[in-house]
Amino acid sequence: MLTEFGRVFIFLIIGGIFVVAGLAAAWLIRPHRWYPGKLTTYECGEKPRGDAIVMFNVRFYVIALVFLIFEVEVAFLFPWAMVYQQLGLFAFLEMMVFLGILFVGYAYVWKRGDLEWDRPVPSVPLTPSATNNLGQKITDQVSP
Repeated sequence: MLTEFGRVFIFLIIGGIFVVAGLAAAWLIRPHRWYPGKLTTYECGEKPRGDAIVMFNVRFYVIALVFLIFEVEVAFLFPWAMVYQQLGLFAFLEMMVFLGILFVGYAYVWKRGDLEWDRPVPSVPLTPSATNNLGQKITDQVSP
């Protein structure tokens, strides 16, 4: 048993040597010509505009998460479809329940508007008696 772990350990050492040797060879062979263009932010060949740190809208992350959830759920359909003929009626009904839950989730996300890229910002109408956190009256006019 120790020889099996020894073989794995030797394999990891040899793999590490290959990684270090590859990085060292690349460091020795590469050209060492520095110019200011190498230090700029890369924007697909365009000249960079603004700061490199940009705050993204939360909608991008929500759409990415929704896409990931539905892709993982759809991935469960492929193994089921391969053995569909042998599973019978019970497996078919189970998959219909699964697809029903998937459809309800999709309808919820669609109804909520999370699949829209350009959703308008909700506006809150100000009432004449609206006050801020300090108890001061809020008006529609902006003071200079």
